[in-house]
Amino acid sequence: MKKWLKMTGAALLLATITACGAGGTGSSSTEDGPVRIGYFPNLDHAAAIVGKEKGFFDQQLGDRGAEYTHFPNGNDFIDALETGNLDIGYVGPGPAINYFLAGGDIVILGAAANGATLIVSREDSGIETLEDFGGKSFCTPGNGCTHNVQLEIMLKDIGLESNRVGGTVEHQSRIAPANMVAMFEQGQIDAAAAPEPWGTFLVEEHNANVVAEWDQVFLGETLPSVVVVTSKQYLEENPEAVDAVLRGHKEAVDYTEADVADTLTTINDHLYDLTQNRLPEPVLEKAWNRMKVTTETYPDALQEWANASYELKFMDQDPDLDGLVDTSRLDEILAE
Repeated sequence: MKKWLKMTGAALLLATITACGAGGTGSSSTEDGPVRIGYFPNLDHAAAIVGKEKGFFDQQLGDRGAEYTHFPNGNDFIDALETGNLDIGYVGPGPAINYFLAGGDIVILGAAANGATLIVSREDSGIETLEDFGGKSFCTPGNGCTHNVQLEIMLKDIGLESNRVGGTVEHQSRIAPANMVAMFEQGQIDAAAAPEPWGTFLVEEHNANVVAEWDQVFLGETLPSVVVVTSKQYLEENPEAVDAVLRGHKEAVDYTEADVADTLTTINDHLYDLTQNRLPEPVLEKAWNRMKVTTETYPDALQEWANASYELKFMDQDPDLDGLVDTSRLDEILAE
């Protein structure tokens, strides 16, 4: 059986963090019950997975405790936050920004990871550099998602555009990582802007070419691939719970830095519990080096990404992110 078929169960649950969220407002919160924490079972959600599996969140929340929900994409995460079925959690910057600009009640409390985007091409695609994309095809997890914007703005800078705006580069969107692997295997797509660990999986298991490393991608080293968010309403009504989760977040990030080996084992064990599949250890190890788990947030990078999204005509209005990012509570915790 092909390797990608063996990985399909895990890949479907590891679908990208970057699908774009819908608009709208309104959320509810719980006052005494468990804090409902959302995350994606993805490598760059390491802080969330480690925080859950090592008990950091539950310890900080005390008797209140936590309930955990994993999501396959940003749409579902934002829907849960909007409808009051989720209190706080980890999501990509694209869904958070799009929801905020649509009038949604959301605030970014801090970062959880940077990097984790890899631009790769199929071995026999004829693509070795960005200049080779003319007349070729590429896929991303979502239309206008984080990875899509990162690649298209790089192409635009060298005079290439996607067929979405009349260009010569074919874009196929909403391609889950599992399907990226299958499409590479069957020769149905030339390239991908892939989230980790799936970019590295394509390189290591399917001989894909690395067109742009994670730190060469647009805003690769500063753009958060994962942010911690909640609603302003929940923050106002449950400040102590939010602070407890942020303390657990800090503990988890510190743990990932102190013990990478156990972190990767914890993540792979968690994925196995969900899917009965494990990622190859060399893939996890190499993908880990293409991202950075961190609490450091770069608001300017978020604004730059939004500006690029507007330039690429994914947004109708010039984006103003004033009020979206408030890291003051996390900053105080980091200074304790």
